[in-house]
Amino acid sequence: MPSQKALVRRPGPRLAEGLVTHVERQAVDVGLAVEQWEAYVEALRTHGWETVEVDPAEDCPDAVFVEDAVVVFRNVALITRPGAESRRAETAGVEEAVARLGCSVNWIWDPGTLDGGDVLKVGDTIYVGRGGRTNAAGVQQLRAVFEPLGARVVAVPVSKVLHLKSAVTALPDGTVIGHEPLVDTPSLFPRFLAVPEESGAHVVLLGGNRLLMAASAPKTAELLAGLGHEPVLVDIGEFEKLEGCVTCLSVRLRELYV
Repeated sequence: MPSQKALVRRPGPRLAEGLVTHVERQAVDVGLAVEQWEAYVEALRTHGWETVEVDPAEDCPDAVFVEDAVVVFRNVALITRPGAESRRAETAGVEEAVARLGCSVNWIWDPGTLDGGDVLKVGDTIYVGRGGRTNAAGVQQLRAVFEPLGARVVAVPVSKVLHLKSAVTALPDGTVIGHEPLVDTPSLFPRFLAVPEESGAHVVLLGGNRLLMAASAPKTAELLAGLGHEPVLVDIGEFEKLEGCVTCLSVRLRELYV
């Protein structure tokens, strides 16, 4: 069986110019960010993921947040149309990468906007954040692509954070976790677990009970370890200054391979 694959994209020289919307701008150390990115990629590899590096987009400060450029369900890749116009040049390289991997490719078209960070998949349910970066037309177009494949698409309001997955992600059993003050409507999720730290709301499922998490959420890591999970902590502090998290630094393509 082929290994699971994760798309990643190296930080560019203009990273410090990346967009911020819900946080105050802080100075970003690009050299340190590259070191943190390399450690993040190594953590994926160590836990069984084959990483596929997307061609750099050095004129796009936010291109390292590769998750925003594509949503993959089963073997179908939906190339997004980011809500921030300055990010739209990021998608071309990602489209080439998923096509090389054998995905069927679809696109979000004007007037739709969609950021991949607004899409949370829990089994066959796809939650889509409707907020600053993803509009109603984007949600409708995603629904038209993925519902025929068996997905159930649920639109979720997002007003307190940049993306839906800035507020919530899901554990292996489908429980949605989030820092409650930043979640618009926790009751929309059948099972919701509040976590004590904002950055604790973000986990990447590595396989089994292993969760890739930010080192900035030690209390949440302790909570989840007590529930039988195995946190794998990485320092992504420079990316957190740009509203980044562990989920948006890669696109996990487990649907194609397992």
